[in-house]
Amino acid sequence: MLVQKRCVWILITAVALDCTGCSSLPVAGPTSAAIESRDSSVVPYHLVPVTANTVAVLEQNEPKGLAGVFTDGRPPANLVLGIGDVVGVTVFEAAAGGLYIPAEAGVRPGNFVQLPEQTIDNDGNITMPYGGIIRAAGHTTVQVQNAIISRIKNRAIDPQVVVSVTSQRTSLVSVMGEVNSPQRFAAAASGAGDRITDALTRAGGIRGQGYETWVVLDRGGRRATVPFENLIMNAANNIYIQPGDRIYVYREQQKFIAFGASGQQGEFPFDAWRINLAEAVAKAGGLVDTQADAASVFLYRQEPRDVAAMLGANVSGFTGPTVPVIFQISLADPSGYFLATKFMVRNQDVLFIANAKEVEISKFLSLLSLFTNTAANAGYAVTTGYAVRAAIRSN
Repeated sequence: MLVQKRCVWILITAVALDCTGCSSLPVAGPTSAAIESRDSSVVPYHLVPVTANTVAVLEQNEPKGLAGVFTDGRPPANLVLGIGDVVGVTVFEAAAGGLYIPAEAGVRPGNFVQLPEQTIDNDGNITMPYGGIIRAAGHTTVQVQNAIISRIKNRAIDPQVVVSVTSQRTSLVSVMGEVNSPQRFAAAASGAGDRITDALTRAGGIRGQGYETWVVLDRGGRRATVPFENLIMNAANNIYIQPGDRIYVYREQQKFIAFGASGQQGEFPFDAWRINLAEAVAKAGGLVDTQADAASVFLYRQEPRDVAAMLGANVSGFTGPTVPVIFQISLADPSGYFLATKFMVRNQDVLFIANAKEVEISKFLSLLSLFTNTAANAGYAVTTGYAVRAAIRSN
């Protein structure tokens, strides 16, 4: 029996020493204490408690989408002609016998002549009979009209000129991707007041659900992306289209990832334009009653440097345009649920719910019990072995 007790206590002592701080116990992620200590030699981060002020800062600094990148909210200016556009020129004179209307024509309605259509050449010019070469590319139709009048006014009788675009091959808008009828159309033909949603309508509308559809606008070397439903819900992002715009539509379901003491772990789709933290926790199966620490709900995200600074981070120690931030919210506090409904989750956020400290203790005691029973059985086997050998000797 003495040997049995010694074996048991040797194993208990070894397990207790090895499990100091429960660091060697199996876990699904970091403990709340490890996160709160901010001790990471791999990726430094800033820990932010979710408060009313935190929510307000994030609301004021939501991604601006198209409106944040393309700040000129005015309709497009008058369209200019370009190389390859086809134009028609009509000349009116006040009376017959002038430069373009022969005298034998007499008085006829309008007194006008319509010249053959012309394509603006590679030099950006058109040719006007009796007027010579007229610069057209980069000018509006009104500017070209005035230029022609100035060339012929001394020879024609009170001339008036109308220049019209019969085939526009520049100043186009392209809509492609997940739309029903990808196309390229002339901006002038669509009217000066068309917006992004109008361009999508001309392309037959989007193919998929609005909450999984994204719209990319490429303009003048700059690019911005916005969820389709944001164009509808936030009028500021439904900006005017401009000549040369390229609009690309694609589908990608927004998702977040959940780990730890939630009912389910894995990747979860939003199935909506946006969801809040309370909805995300519910989608992940809620908090496991026998495992989760309700005061230790964490959300991992990269925030822009300026936003991180507003949240209290010392950004001088971080490189790059974004700062790793871990938000912590307590759902053990009844008011935490109100904050969770106002805290918006973003695409690719990581939700982690830490285990309660009692869970780690329980796992340690379970492991300790396993080793104790194993040691007891080993001691019993040793004692039995001694007894068998003694009986053999006595015979």
